[in-house]
Amino acid sequence: MAGYDAEEIRKAKEDGWFRENEAAMLEAARRKREEAERVRQGAELEARRKAHWHKCPKCGADMKVEAISDVEVEKCPDCGGIFFDRGELEALILRHDSERRGFFRKLLGFSKE
Repeated sequence: MAGYDAEEIRKAKEDGWFRENEAAMLEAARRKREEAERVRQGAELEARRKAHWHKCPKCGADMKVEAISDVEVEKCPDCGGIFFDRGELEALILRHDSERRGFFRKLLGFSKE
């Protein structure tokens, strides 16, 4: 390395080290950013879920669980909106005619159990 001074040698070694390690450093930084974004999105999703948990989608009031026949539904005491969990409405539709009519009459408040 004749003709090179110590500063040029140091700089050449440093440049070589960066060339060898740059891809790994960039990949590690990318993974760190992605993980931080996942954590942030998870926290936002959880905050939204808690803010809307058992809230009426129409008016925002707290939903109340009501048992009608043997099915528990969430019903809004303010606007009367009803929320069925997955499979509940299908189960009701598949019932016998007389049971189905009775359920919907109770659901709409035409008769009490």
